Amino acid sequence: MRRNFKDPQYIKWRKSVYKRDKFKCQWPNCNSHSKLNAHHIKNWAEFPGLRFEEKNGVTLCKNHHDMIKGMEESFASTFMRIVESKYK
Repeated sequence: MRRNFKDPQYIKWRKSVYKRDKFKCQWPNCNSHSKLNAHHIKNWAEFPGLRFEEKNGVTLCKNHHDMIKGMEESFASTFMRIVESKYK
């Protein structure tokens, strides 16, 4: 299934991730507020039940989002720790 970036449910998810992360990149020691991406921690295609779960998203700037391309799984546990710390 292709992602529909105009889907109201997707837009709501993305905005809630940005808001939770205070509209800044969550990469350690990065404070970028520009060119943000809401990154799915657990892959969009493989985990359809998590597509719109706020806890399955983390805000990354374009630079860091591009940097992890193809290696997303390697960073999943780090991103999960970052996100979980926001709910304590």
